[in-house]
Amino acid sequence: MRPNVHGARLIDVTDLVGRIATTESISGVWQLAADYYRPLGFQRLNYGLTRFRHDMSIGDPDDALFLTTLTDEYANLYFRSGFYERTPIYRWALLNTGCTTWRWVHDAFAEGRLPPDEAEALRVNARYGIFAGIAISFPETRVRTKGAMGLAADPGLDHDDVDAILAREGPGMLAVAHVTHLKIATLPAKYARRGLTARQREVLEWVADGKTTQDISVLLGISVGMVEKHLRLLREALNVETTAHAVAKAAILNLIFSRDEHGG
Repeated sequence: MRPNVHGARLIDVTDLVGRIATTESISGVWQLAADYYRPLGFQRLNYGLTRFRHDMSIGDPDDALFLTTLTDEYANLYFRSGFYERTPIYRWALLNTGCTTWRWVHDAFAEGRLPPDEAEALRVNARYGIFAGIAISFPETRVRTKGAMGLAADPGLDHDDVDAILAREGPGMLAVAHVTHLKIATLPAKYARRGLTARQREVLEWVADGKTTQDISVLLGISVGMVEKHLRLLREALNVETTAHAVAKAAILNLIFSRDEHGG
């Protein structure tokens, strides 16, 4: 039976946008967005954000933020195994800005116009019950930044259903998606291999303020050798060669001078 996605608007979008804009954690923002899209027929969401885009690549996946409401099994397949790179929607999102349904993907598949790896990606998604949906590729003010969201329609919904939902709820759906993306982009995230300890963040913030290792030693009441150890470990965590690069990368990823997920 298809979900009941018709009728009056289920959530006050204006109120929701205000709540998203004032939420102080990525997990909180993501939950609000998921709660909005669920009754519209989209329980399964994917979101990706990179600040290190290069040509047709998002850069090192460890520097990208991925969020999903799908199962752990699918998340491991989609994000960690690099499956997303083989999907036609990934290619579309890197090359375009705006919103599209997935109808054209299946039309291209039916006509034999998809490359073999993209055609196989559709077959894999079909095994997970992923068929119709919507993709949103966000406009960016920085050339190496790219964010996108995918909304997989609930089982039982087809392309015609998605078109009908988008025609009726499209402005609200896009408004929520855009404010969700803009808010997430300002918040510190937990990256797979890019985490810094509280002390490492503190040391790096002092470096960013122009302090020397001797200055930081005095300010924190630890030895110069311990300061240097923290700097070495945080460079390793960020996969950079120099402390100056560490400052730049941590700032881009919102890892310093920001509240963490717990408000610290």
